[in-house]
Amino acid sequence: QTPLVESGGGTVQSGGSLRLSCDASKYPYQNYCVTWFRQAPGSRREGVASIRSDDKIEYPRGTLGRRFTISQDKDKRTIYLQMDNLTPDDTAMYSCAAGVRAFYWCVPDNRDFDFWGQGTQVTVSS
Repeated sequence: QTPLVESGGGTVQSGGSLRLSCDASKYPYQNYCVTWFRQAPGSRREGVASIRSDDKIEYPRGTLGRRFTISQDKDKRTIYLQMDNLTPDDTAMYSCAAGVRAFYWCVPDNRDFDFWGQGTQVTVSS
C-alpha cells in the first residue's frame, strides 16, 4: 500500500488555478525526492516538478515552471503543486512519487521511485 495520498484535483475553467497536495506523512524515510507527474490519455507520463527534503527544487525545461510551483510543508510532510493559468492541455491524471534513491538525482526526468500515489484527476475546460 502506498504511503502517498494526493488530493486537490477537480474541474476548472481555462485560466484558473488549482493546488494539489501530496500527503507523505506515512513515507518511511527521512530523506526524499518527491516529483509530481502527470499523464493524459494516450500520452507518456511527464514529470512537472521535483523537490527534495532539503528544499532543492527542479522544473523541466520549458514553460511549465512559470505556471507550476512546487513547495512543501515539512511539519505536515505534505508537498504541494500550485498550478496557475491552466489550459485544456493541462488536463491529466496528476500523481506524486517519492523515493530515497531519487534524492541523489531529483529531477523531473527521473522515474526511479520507491512509492507512487494513486493520482488525482485535473480537468481544464475551455
